[in-house]
Amino acid sequence: MAARILLDQGQEHSIETPHGVLHVTLHGTRTTRRPAILTFHDAGLDSKSCFSPLFKFEEMQEIVKNFTVIHVDAPGQEEGAAAYPSGYQYPTMDIIADMLPSVLQFFNFRTVIGVGVGVGAYILSKFALANPDSVEGLVLVNIDTNARGWIDWAAQKLVSVTSSLTEQIMSHLFSQEELSATTELVKFHRERISKASNLVNIELFWKTYNSRRDLNIDRNSTFKCPVMLVVGDQAPYEEAAVECNSKMDPTTTSFLKMADAGGLPQLTQPAKLTEAFKYFIQGMGYMASSCMTRLSRSRTTSLSSSYSMDGSRSRSRTLSQGSQGGQMPPSSSQTMEEKIIIAKEIEGEKERGQTEGKDEVRR
Repeated sequence: MAARILLDQGQEHSIETPHGVLHVTLHGTRTTRRPAILTFHDAGLDSKSCFSPLFKFEEMQEIVKNFTVIHVDAPGQEEGAAAYPSGYQYPTMDIIADMLPSVLQFFNFRTVIGVGVGVGAYILSKFALANPDSVEGLVLVNIDTNARGWIDWAAQKLVSVTSSLTEQIMSHLFSQEELSATTELVKFHRERISKASNLVNIELFWKTYNSRRDLNIDRNSTFKCPVMLVVGDQAPYEEAAVECNSKMDPTTTSFLKMADAGGLPQLTQPAKLTEAFKYFIQGMGYMASSCMTRLSRSRTTSLSSSYSMDGSRSRSRTLSQGSQGGQMPPSSSQTMEEKIIIAKEIEGEKERGQTEGKDEVRR
């Protein structure tokens, strides 16, 4: 029972870095044989509110059992954090990214697979660009690699005068359709943010993100690891994610646009994101023997069609998922993915007893 409590609640640590203290929650055994999964949350959220529903999702447990998961809270953003005093100089995005190597050193991990949402995606991108040998893969949800232009800056100034901090952040987290629908999820986060005891800290984090610099990513200067970009088709940052995808190396990047998804797909559609994440890490050579879920078995044909008969990868890998299914993102390791697809096709055809299908798979 004690072990189960530790697994559910995690082990909390306050890690000293050259730039201040980071609150970190670790789940797992701290085995360093594999990279850790390191997460970073969005503005207005902390690691629990941003990632707990995803990492406690039933089908995610197969991944959680095979990896150590490290949830990082930005300075002063963790639940129950004390409010910073007036005039406190909050660290920049660059400085926060520079704090992450201390987390790896503390737990003795050489590499990580980063999972970031919004602001967290930007910070992990900075970290990966500065420390390419420390990052084996990146999952970036709602990434915006661009700095704010003058028009955006002026618009933000106007919004800050006419809207409360809570509403500014809500417009960042959710689409206008979601805000208009006032779902239970929207109501919960609006109340949670407005009543947060560390609201001043949230504001500092938000303002720092709005002062970010351009990541300057292009085909010749990009990530050295496989990347999966994720965005909902109704998300506030859909255009920014599409633009980021256009700048990336198509041979190492998968782009997953989730249909009927708003600003926080890890909360509203954990099944689809879990499925995509599983294929992503399988493509990196981990969990190759992992069993597929019922959802993925129904998609075997769609996955197989992502590759041509000679094994070459199609140039465009933009994928959309509807509520009834769709394609999953191909992995960065072509050989591994093909083996997985063929094995699962055989398994699926055996279940249905279709002799013709088995002959096709063998060919």
